[in-house]
Amino acid sequence: MAKTKIIPVILCGGSGMRLWPSSRESYPKQFLPLAGDNTLLQDAALRVTDPDRFGQPIVVANHEHRFIAAEQLGQIGVAALLALEPARRDSAAAIGAAAALALKRDPEAVVLVLASDHVIADRAGFLAAVDRGLAAALAGRIVTFGVRPSTATSKYGYIRVGAPLEPGGDVMEVDAFVEKPDRAAAERLIAEGCVWNSGNFLARAETLLSELTRLAPGIARPAVAAVERATEDLDFLRLDAESFAAADKGSIDYVVMERTPLAAVAPAEFGWSDVGGWSALWDIADRDAAGNALIGPSAAADSRNCYVRSEKHFTALVGVDDLVVVSTGDAVLVTTRERSDEVKDLVVRLAAEGEGTATQAALVHRPWGSYQVIDQGGRFQVKRITVKAGRKLSLQSHAHRSEHWVVVRGEARVTIDDESRLVQENESVYIPLGARHRLENAGEQPLDLIEVQSGAYLGEDDIVRYEDDYRRL
Repeated sequence: MAKTKIIPVILCGGSGMRLWPSSRESYPKQFLPLAGDNTLLQDAALRVTDPDRFGQPIVVANHEHRFIAAEQLGQIGVAALLALEPARRDSAAAIGAAAALALKRDPEAVVLVLASDHVIADRAGFLAAVDRGLAAALAGRIVTFGVRPSTATSKYGYIRVGAPLEPGGDVMEVDAFVEKPDRAAAERLIAEGCVWNSGNFLARAETLLSELTRLAPGIARPAVAAVERATEDLDFLRLDAESFAAADKGSIDYVVMERTPLAAVAPAEFGWSDVGGWSALWDIADRDAAGNALIGPSAAADSRNCYVRSEKHFTALVGVDDLVVVSTGDAVLVTTRERSDEVKDLVVRLAAEGEGTATQAALVHRPWGSYQVIDQGGRFQVKRITVKAGRKLSLQSHAHRSEHWVVVRGEARVTIDDESRLVQENESVYIPLGARHRLENAGEQPLDLIEVQSGAYLGEDDIVRYEDDYRRL
C-alpha cells in the first residue's frame, strides 16, 4: 500500500491587528519576518515541503493579498495552489473550501490544516507530531496537536486530555476544550495535565467536510459551492464570490472541534507560539541580560524586560521597565507588555474613525513592485516607486492629476500616448493630465524613481486602466 501523502492547507487570511503598527490589514503579520529571516508564511510553507510526507499545499488567502502570497512562496521555491477568498468568513468556511479542493484532487485525501502566522521552533518535533497523529486521522478522527505548556498563561486555549484511543497509544480522546482561562485557572489546568490548543489539526478531508456539513450546513454548503463555481485567474483559483459570501461566519474551533465526537489530541513539543501580540514575540525573542529584546536600530539604558522593534528610526529607552515600543516609518506604538493585546481595540477604533494608518501600511505592495508616499500637501504628493525587473504598470490615465517621474536607479521604458522612449538614471519625464501612459522596468535590476503628482485630486481611485498584465481592469 502506498504511503499516504498529506495535503497541507495553509490559512493565510488573518489581519494580525494585535501586532500593529508593523502588521496592518493591507500587509498583515503572516507576510512579515517576525521571528527570523523568512516571513511567517514562508516558514509555514517550508515546514511542509518534505516530498515523502506532503503533496502540493493549498494556500487559502484573501484576494487582496494574492500577489504578496504568490511572490513570497515563489521566493522559497514552493509551488502551491493559491485559492482566493473573496470575503472574510472566518476559518470554518476557508477550511471547508480547502477540504473540498483536496477531495477533488484525491477522494482519500488527508489534510493538515495550519495557520500561516504561527512560530514553530522545532521542525523535526513538528513532523514527529504529524506522524504520530496520522493513524488516528486515517481512522476517521480529527486530530489536533496539544502543546505541552511552558508557562501558565491566559493567552491560549487549553485541552483537557482523555483516555488513549489505543491502549498505550500517544493519541488521546479530547475530554474538553477550555477557552483562555485566567492565570490561576491556567495553573490548575496545567497541574491536571492539560495542554495548549495549537489550532492546527490533521484529518481526512471527507471526515472534516462531513462534520462541517452536519454541524454547520450554512457554512459547508456555500463553501463547497464556491469551489464548484471557482474560476482560474492567472495562477490563482478564485472561489465564487456570491457562493462564498453566503457562508455563515464561524471559527473551526467553535463550529466543529468543540462539538464533534471525533476530536482527538496528539501530544506535541515543538516550541510553538501563535505570536498573537507583542508580548508573545517578547516571549520567544533573544533578550539581553536585562531581559530586553531589541530589534532594529535601538538601545536601552537602565531598562528591563522591554520589547523594542524599530523599523526605520533609531529608538532609545532610558529608565523604563516592561514596555513595548514599536516604531515604523509612519507610526509609533508605546504600551506595556501586560496590556499589549489591547492594541487590537485601538486599531478597530482608529479604523472606524477613518485613520488610514490603522489599516494601510506605509509601503504599499503591488504585483509590479511597491510605492511609498514620502511627502504630500494640498495639491501635491511625492512617492518613491520601485518596479521589479521585467515588470510594468498598467496602461492608464488620470483625470485630475499630472505626474513628473525622476529615475534615480535603473532604466525605465515610458509610454505616453503613442510615444515610447527609454529614460535613464538622473533623467526625468512629464506625464500630462489625461495622457495614456505606462511605466516599465527595461533593465535587469530594480527600477527606482521619484514621482511628483500635482492636481486637484490625488486619490488612488483616479486611475482608468486600458491594459494590465494582472487583470485589474
